[in-house]
Amino acid sequence: MIKLQILGTGCPKCEELAKNAELAAETLGIKYEIVKIKDINEIMQYGVMLTPALAINGEVKSAGKVLLPVDIMKLLHQYKEGEK
Repeated sequence: MIKLQILGTGCPKCEELAKNAELAAETLGIKYEIVKIKDINEIMQYGVMLTPALAINGEVKSAGKVLLPVDIMKLLHQYKEGEK
């Protein structure tokens, strides 16, 4: 199972990123868990200074923008390959 972490305070952009991440994972048929990290101190431990940010299995993949589902699918594709 892949852990998709949404780092942000819960703003509309953070929620949009979460929805896009869910859509991307579901489209690829990947088993996933969404974790929303809203604590500023915890977000900073990831080295993120701009939100929203997306981390996959603890590794920050994007910060400061809302990725489209197609962009997230490109990031997730390598994890799907690893599930086989």
